[in-house]
Amino acid sequence: MSEKFYITTPIYYVNAKPHIGHAYTTITADILARYHRMRGEEVFFLTGTDEHGAKIQQIADKAGKKPKEFVDEISAAFSAAWDTLNISNDNFIRTTDPAHEKAVKEVAQELFDKKFIYKGKYEALYCVGCEQYKTKTELVDGKCPDHKCEPEMHTEEAYLFRMSKFQNELLKLIKGDKLKISPETRKNEVISFYEKEGLKDVAISRKKEKVPWGIELPFDKNHTLYVWIDAFLNYLTGLGWPKDKKTYKKFWPADVQLMSKDILRVHATIWPAMLLAMCEELPKEIFVHGYFTIDGQKMSKSLGNVIDPMELAQKYGVDEVRYFLSREVSFGEDGDFSFIRLEGRYNADLANGLGNLVARVLAMCEKYFDNKIPEKTAGSVERTWQSYEINMEKLAPHLALKDVWDLISFCDQFINTEAPWQLAKVDKERLSRVIYTLLETIRHIAWQIGPFMPMTSDKIFEQLGLKPEVEKKKSLEEAKTWGGLAPGKKIEKGVPLFPRLEK
Repeated sequence: MSEKFYITTPIYYVNAKPHIGHAYTTITADILARYHRMRGEEVFFLTGTDEHGAKIQQIADKAGKKPKEFVDEISAAFSAAWDTLNISNDNFIRTTDPAHEKAVKEVAQELFDKKFIYKGKYEALYCVGCEQYKTKTELVDGKCPDHKCEPEMHTEEAYLFRMSKFQNELLKLIKGDKLKISPETRKNEVISFYEKEGLKDVAISRKKEKVPWGIELPFDKNHTLYVWIDAFLNYLTGLGWPKDKKTYKKFWPADVQLMSKDILRVHATIWPAMLLAMCEELPKEIFVHGYFTIDGQKMSKSLGNVIDPMELAQKYGVDEVRYFLSREVSFGEDGDFSFIRLEGRYNADLANGLGNLVARVLAMCEKYFDNKIPEKTAGSVERTWQSYEINMEKLAPHLALKDVWDLISFCDQFINTEAPWQLAKVDKERLSRVIYTLLETIRHIAWQIGPFMPMTSDKIFEQLGLKPEVEKKKSLEEAKTWGGLAPGKKIEKGVPLFPRLEK
């Protein structure tokens, strides 16, 4: 029986079209999903859109559209962006899906019947932009640090979830990594919140007259569910839960739940408390990454620096964008996007690095061996594979890419040291060993970049005379074994992989 791997992105709030921050999370999830498939594991990769709430109602009204019409349009934009960026998700969940809404109502009823949901009054500071209640300590000069506006003081009849009941149990689980939160700095932030602020009962409904765009509570038609409760259940309903128990049992609990730091707190409090109340297992790991700034500035519509990932891919190429976002930022930390650095990495790493290596080696094979793979010779790239796999397993894809580019640099040095153009005159046997070593190493590189740059990986396989669809059926152990290229097989030298960008 093969191992399973279940990875999720947050479902993205459809108040605006996708930007580069959404793309970063989703591309990283895709890379990890592809890596685990490459390992022969059974993978389920979930993404989607979060479509209810006061903010959606307000924006749709302003646009002169019905909420469902508005969310259909924006959700389609997310789906199209992921298609463009070659995202291999197994399901795209929408919180307006009828099956999801039905499951949400069932859970709300279950928690109400178990006395985890009760009617009361709730008074708290509420940020419409975040769709979250705020504590005074979270505000900066009395304003939401993200939306720069003063939260509204809400005092109203509401249904509350007894989150306080799970304070001690969850704190213990987080400290003991039973609910692992990574990186360590984020775990410490959550522990600090539990110890200083503590879990308090949280409102899970709004009056329907105030927020009509939401899922009705099954036990009180005058209330709609608070958006986070509705949203969290996507991680279960995206697996077909509760109807499709087979898929759910196979993949839950999630192995990795990726998200940016702005939604960590609710994922480390409300979400696991809900699961405990439902008697469900907690996810194995929540991994949190930072924010993207643009040339050192916070991304915002007012500054006009929001970057559309679709436009970026059209200008530079899909694999090129996937590479840059994966390599430029240490995963888990804040990052900065710059067109200058993107173009610099394109020319240095892709055109002069990988692209040039493949072109040089294939040209030498053509010149000295009539486009045919020479005789096999002993070799190994085992150390690179070991480091690459360790880094992928510890959710450091940027370091795994560094391993690959270190191997590319080694190949360049190997060419300069061995000087095949000289060996062609004096030592044909050694030349054969050198060219085979380089070609076979490029085959390994094609495998290693597969999760990051799937189209480029396929192109390299084809240039080596291999069929990508045949290669991908191999086990990873077979792929890692030295000597995968058959002597005498004809290579198919193609166009340059990465033409240089000219200023």
